[in-house]
Amino acid sequence: MVTYSDGIIVSASGVTTPVETNRHAVEKVVKSLPVDFYTEFLSDAAKIRKPSPIRGLFPLENKPGVISLLAGKPNDATFPFKSLSFNITSPTDPSQEQSISLSGKDLSAGLQYGPTGGLSRLLKWFIGLQTLSHGRKSGEGWSLSMGSGSQDLIYKAVSALVNPGDAVLVESPVYAGVIPMFKSLYCEQIEIETDANGVCSHSLRDILENWPIGKPRPKVFYTVPYGCNPTGMTATVERRKEVLQLAREHNFLILEDDPYFYLYFGKAARPPSYFQLELDEPEVGRVIRFDSFSKILSAGIRMGFASGPKPIIDAIDLHTASANLQSSSLIQAITLALVEEWGYANFFAHTQAVAEFYRKKRDVFESALNVHLSGLAEWCTPEAGMFFWFKLLLSPNHTPGVDEGDSEDLIRTKAYENGVLALPGTVFLPNGRKTSFVRASFSLCTEEQVNEALKRLRDVLLKERGQA
Repeated sequence: MVTYSDGIIVSASGVTTPVETNRHAVEKVVKSLPVDFYTEFLSDAAKIRKPSPIRGLFPLENKPGVISLLAGKPNDATFPFKSLSFNITSPTDPSQEQSISLSGKDLSAGLQYGPTGGLSRLLKWFIGLQTLSHGRKSGEGWSLSMGSGSQDLIYKAVSALVNPGDAVLVESPVYAGVIPMFKSLYCEQIEIETDANGVCSHSLRDILENWPIGKPRPKVFYTVPYGCNPTGMTATVERRKEVLQLAREHNFLILEDDPYFYLYFGKAARPPSYFQLELDEPEVGRVIRFDSFSKILSAGIRMGFASGPKPIIDAIDLHTASANLQSSSLIQAITLALVEEWGYANFFAHTQAVAEFYRKKRDVFESALNVHLSGLAEWCTPEAGMFFWFKLLLSPNHTPGVDEGDSEDLIRTKAYENGVLALPGTVFLPNGRKTSFVRASFSLCTEEQVNEALKRLRDVLLKERGQA
């Protein structure tokens, strides 16, 4: 059984019931930041981007009685697809399968050009999901848009908010996929320390309170708060609240990249997201949240969605309209058929099962770490996601904090030559400094493979330490 922070309980059977109290059940007036607040945050590119002369008029086609000569949409009659069907496992009984079919209007919508932000029914379902998972309701000044995975949306958000040469705040170590985004804009990436409890808010405060006079202040802070890639850490509620307070004090936006939200398997209740916690702020609208279905439905399906202040989401949609028009209508139609068939209760039951799957994988990997690298490495136990971040004790005379060495050559060359492939920690450090840390994924390997991989790594490490 799992309890969601909004007061929803999902049992193993997939039944969803409200708990007795909900901290947002008493109607509270939510004040959102005004639209013109975001003008100073938008990049120069976002400010000059104009609506598509065609896509901007798509909504007008919905007026009853209108005959549209607007868009160059291909005629459905020429499409060879007449129906699609696929089988899925039951979220409450994996041994059972059920079939879902797409035909008629639902298939037609999936085969045709569609709205830039996404199919209306799927958008509505996702908005309902954000209400259940984060307590956020429509009418609070936020909106939602779909993309080809959350990476697509993060890139567009960065383009909408960051000018070339800007300073940006990033947790460190940071997801390697965003480093090239900021580098391509020649950004100064200001590294904010992290530890087992997430981003170190005292480090963030120190940097901001000592910001050079006359230097433009950073507009965004990027973070992965649950099961962070690469560290596996999950930020505590206290740290999150402090970051939100700093965002208000120093006027920056939070890019909450959260692909592992539903892969939380810690013993304690899941901490609320930044998107939810800002409801307790005087005003909402400083969080742009990125969700992904890659880890819970399919990586290849490339389904992600962004939630945040409407002016920022509108800027993302303007970018989409000129870059790739929309995310795939067919993928949206397939996703819609699945989630409407399941409903929220079965969706949560599925994600609970996925989280439990990775918890077992985590336990297998940590057991192997204890067997093969005890005394040779140090690590914290992740409570979400699919990664271990461990420090190799490269010297037998290890002194914490004193020239701990660099894992890069050992991991890239020596470990690989001995048949094990992992990532040296330096690739997750925006400014490329040395580190003795290593990132290892536990998502795919069997127990036998994990033990063999860590045994091989142990052999290499002992040789490096002169103990082989």
